[in-house]
Amino acid sequence: MSMKAKYYDAIVAPIVTEKATILSEHNQVVFEVPVAATKPEIKEAVEQLFKVTVEAVNTIRQKGKTKKFRGHAGRRKMIKKAIVTLKDGDVIDIASGL
Repeated sequence: MSMKAKYYDAIVAPIVTEKATILSEHNQVVFEVPVAATKPEIKEAVEQLFKVTVEAVNTIRQKGKTKKFRGHAGRRKMIKKAIVTLKDGDVIDIASGL
């Protein structure tokens, strides 16, 4: 497995919500990451893929909600979010992609 593939495995997708947009004004970006990903892995992946300097990584484990679908109880998947704080002057344009 190539090094670049390893970095793509550490970041699933960017999260684009109203709250994430507000955080982007404070030089922070929100990503969905695998539940097993660690903060150092996430930091290295963001720095290598986007060529930016990461100052901090905060993670949130969001439990899957129990919902009903056609009368049967089901469960949404558990996800982990990473809020990545970038150095002043660095920016990641989520809309452009990789």
